[in-house]
Order: sequence, then C-alpha cells, then structure tokens
Amino acid sequence: MNHALEHEIAQTLDATVYNTSVVHGGDINDAYLFSTDKGPFFVKTNTASFAADMFAKEAKGLKLLSVRVPELIGLGNSFLILEYIPPGVPAPDFWEKFGENLAALHRNSSDMFGLDHDNYIGTLKQSNAKHQQGVDFLIMERLIPQIELAKSRQAIDTFALNAFDNLFKKLNDLIPDESPALIHGDLWNGNFIVSQEGTAVLIDPSVSYSLREFDLAMSRLFGGFSESFYTAYQASYPCLPGLQQRIPIYQLYYLMVHVNLFGGSYLNSVKAILKQFL
Repeated sequence: MNHALEHEIAQTLDATVYNTSVVHGGDINDAYLFSTDKGPFFVKTNTASFAADMFAKEAKGLKLLSVRVPELIGLGNSFLILEYIPPGVPAPDFWEKFGENLAALHRNSSDMFGLDHDNYIGTLKQSNAKHQQGVDFLIMERLIPQIELAKSRQAIDTFALNAFDNLFKKLNDLIPDESPALIHGDLWNGNFIVSQEGTAVLIDPSVSYSLREFDLAMSRLFGGFSESFYTAYQASYPCLPGLQQRIPIYQLYYLMVHVNLFGGSYLNSVKAILKQFL
C-alpha cells in the first residue's frame, strides 16, 4: 500500500497505525489488516474509477442487512474500513442457525421488487429498477442486462440468445408468485466468515428486494452449503414445491455474471441449463 493512502486511512480512523499486513480479500480488491492503537481493522482498497461508488453501495448494503455483518467504520474514495472479524470455528449448530437467520432475513419485505439504488455484483453494475412482479425483475434487471453485456463483448452465441428468449416465455409458469424478500444477493462460500463465537458473519452483499430463492440457488452453485443449512431454512420458511427445478433458473444470472467477468467455460454451463427448458 502506498504511503499516502495509508495516511488517509489512518486519518479516517483517527488512529496510530502500528502495522499493515495483506490478508485474503477476494479477487476484486486489495485487502489489509490494520493494527492500530484503537485495535485491528479490516481495510479494502481499490484504485479503479468505480471504486468510490462500489464501496459506497457495499456500505449501504451492509446497513440494510438484518443479520450479523461487519460494522462499517469508515469510507473513502478508494477504501472501505470494516470491523475486523477474527476467524473462529463453527459451532455445532452453525449451519442450522445460519439457515434460520437467512430465513429471518428473507422475511423482510417491500411493496416492490428492486431497491432505491443500483449496486454491484462483483465489479459489474447491478440494476435494481423497481417492478411489481418478480418474474419481470428477474428478466429485466438480472438476465437481460447480463445478456446484453455478453453480446457487446461477443461472449454469447446465437443458440444461447434464442434459448433465453424461449425461457422468458415460460417463466411466469415456472417462478412462484411471492412477495419481494431482502436478499444478500451473492451468497456463496466466499461471502461469509465464521466468527469466534462460531456463527456466520455475512460479507460482500449485493442486496435487493428480490426473489428469495436467488440466495438459495447461489449458495448451491459452487459446492453448496451443508444440507442442515437448507433443512433449517425450509423448516423456518418453506419454499413452494418445485424449488430444485427452479434453482438452475436463478443460477443463470450468476453464471452470466461469470461469463462477463471471466468468459471461458461458463457459457457452456449456461447453455446446459437452457437446454433443460427447451
């Protein structure tokens, strides 16, 4: 980290910095542990042109979530300062409590799907324009923006484009008519921390009032959580029948995000799902 940025962060903390060390923080930002006379802090930095907006939207998302998240400490144009969560060991009922807490989060509702501001999924803009119907929100604010971005990057082929059009005609019959739910929006194994109390702390949200099954689908995309997580969720807030058949539909959004961020084989995964609905 350059000296000027470290000095700005120290000023924001109003603290004396004893040491900074690089820590794991994902692929998007540089992450550091700041050891200071006021205790340890977790700091993300990014010099991209969109960093200030991205960090501001992350801060808003953390404030919206009614579950355990790191406390917001400070915010700058190129940094975000959060409470440092020392890593712990999962409690015996870790996954059950995690599932119950996610169900409780999803019971937070709104009169419309969307949010009063746009935010980010990874480094990509995520539109949260409001809609009365969940299917419209899924198509217009999640799938179509990623499809259009992939088209502009020549990262999608004609088969996939036609298959998406075919799927859109069927979604009203496939997706249940539920009230909007406040969701984390990017819930996978890399976006929670185990605290020293043995409980889950959610990080890196992409929040919106959306279809709650998005979170369940994303949680299963890259390895999945313990089955006791899903059992506890369903006991607290049961999904309508057919969830397993719907999960791939929600996963299309996250896979298209990966197509646009990383390319490669992710389009093959998208096409494999689309073929299920031809």
